[in-house]
Amino acid sequence: MEKELQSDRIELYGKWSSSYCLRVELALKLKGIPFENMEEDTKNKSEALLKYNPIHKKIPVPVHDGRAIAESLVILEYIDETWTHAPSLLPEDAYERAKARFWANFYDQKFLPSSSAVMKSKGDEERKKAIEDLLENTRLLEEGS
Repeated sequence: MEKELQSDRIELYGKWSSSYCLRVELALKLKGIPFENMEEDTKNKSEALLKYNPIHKKIPVPVHDGRAIAESLVILEYIDETWTHAPSLLPEDAYERAKARFWANFYDQKFLPSSSAVMKSKGDEERKKAIEDLLENTRLLEEGS
């Protein structure tokens, strides 16, 4: 049963180019939840973003009925638990949910940083090492998920 709130108004503070924001937008769209996109300039953060996420000061931050939620994986769980209608974002089975959470965390903690390292690498040796790390993380992601 869906939690009763005053409204389903959602403002999503984010940036079009952020994969973290895109995952939240996708979840909202999959669930059919309307939202207002509040585009942020991450180099010049708005007062609203700083108010709603004073700890990390990062995007994405959906504000639902005046209440802010931070951290994209936490946000996905909030969406799934608040709007319980199909489709579910996580498997029903507890073990499968745990695996999905593990691989989502792996993607955030290992895969994204290794892909970023390739883009930022300077010099042949640094680039070679970054590519090796990315390929290994890609292999692990493909085999494990």
